[in-house]
Amino acid sequence: MHNYIALLRGINVGGNNVLPMKELVMLLEELGLQQVATYIQSGNAVFRAAEGDKERLAEMIRSRIRERYGFEPFVLLLDVGEMETAMAVNPFPEAIAEPNTLHLAFLGATPAIPDMERLEKLRSESERYALKDTVFYLHAPDGISRSKLAANAERLLGVPMTFRNWRTVCKIMELARETRLLG
Repeated sequence: MHNYIALLRGINVGGNNVLPMKELVMLLEELGLQQVATYIQSGNAVFRAAEGDKERLAEMIRSRIRERYGFEPFVLLLDVGEMETAMAVNPFPEAIAEPNTLHLAFLGATPAIPDMERLEKLRSESERYALKDTVFYLHAPDGISRSKLAANAERLLGVPMTFRNWRTVCKIMELARETRLLG
């Protein structure tokens, strides 16, 4: 069995792409996934699966959501070790004291030709960022909602991504650890 973390982008935002977490749990269980648990309404789930191909499994989840709800969110699957590594190599450890200011964008792939020069031009004085393999770290002490860097990162990196703040990443890992221990 494999322990996965699913990060869904763009669900339950502003009344669009509504997918209640109870229904997400049922949908995932219908796909044969086990020990499914979710965290907050923005599309974070942990589960165990026999399927070892993350891309295939993500496509199955996307397709089932499209069939049932009429929209197709970006679904990124990580194994627990990938999330643990992303946390361990955080380049801004001092920022965890204010966990809502530290954001990890999990990327669908390693960027082939990221436009780091344009990213730097969009960075505000208070912001810091780093790209490490398939994670884009952003420390935004003044908030992410007005950050030009955050708003343009996906386009300039050239791969789909989904942001989670440090607090959410920690809560997801708590769920993942509980799921792994139960198996």
